[in-house]
Amino acid sequence: MQVQIHPSWEKALRAEFEDPYFQNLIAFVKEEYQNTLCFPPRGLIFNAFNKCPLNDVKVVVLGQDPYHGKGQADGLCFSVPEGQSHPPSLQNIFKEINKDLGLTIPKSGNLHHWAKQGVFLLNATLTVRAHHAGSHQKKGWETFTNRVIELLSQERENLVFFLWGGYAKQKIKWIDTQKHLVLTSGHPSPLSANRGYWFGNKHFSQCNNYLKGRGETPIQW
Repeated sequence: MQVQIHPSWEKALRAEFEDPYFQNLIAFVKEEYQNTLCFPPRGLIFNAFNKCPLNDVKVVVLGQDPYHGKGQADGLCFSVPEGQSHPPSLQNIFKEINKDLGLTIPKSGNLHHWAKQGVFLLNATLTVRAHHAGSHQKKGWETFTNRVIELLSQERENLVFFLWGGYAKQKIKWIDTQKHLVLTSGHPSPLSANRGYWFGNKHFSQCNNYLKGRGETPIQW
């Protein structure tokens, strides 16, 4: 299986691609895609990287797993293709944007327009077996994506990291909090949001204020 990834990332991550753990990971993923139904489609596994080149990243959103329902995963965390109904977490993200910034909740759950503005929508695990959440965890993806987070922290300055929920919050150890803004809250999933851990975090306005304060164009959420 070929790694189809933007040249900016390919150059920066070449050592990872050549590492034995990554070779083993790719062999596992290739076998899974040959023998079972997996998501996202093969050509979209590295979609987050292809939609948002390394030097364009301004904001990092960390998810855990791709959606495991048919037709939902598009390689960007929390995003779904045009025409797909909004999963619960995405509904709550849009509700918070509406409350925070007064923006209308969009009909489409496709977040490619975020990625084009420099929002890097990264899942910790980039693939999943259909209808089996977490099925590709602890196979090597986390080692790879931890390195990606660390690389962004080291190579870039003044990024905004969104760490939503306990799993994402663990990733703070890979981020230099002196160089970057790290925003944490509960996860937008209904279980967390309905307990009061998500709504009202105002992450989207905080992010844009931080970017504007450093001469960057704010994100059109």
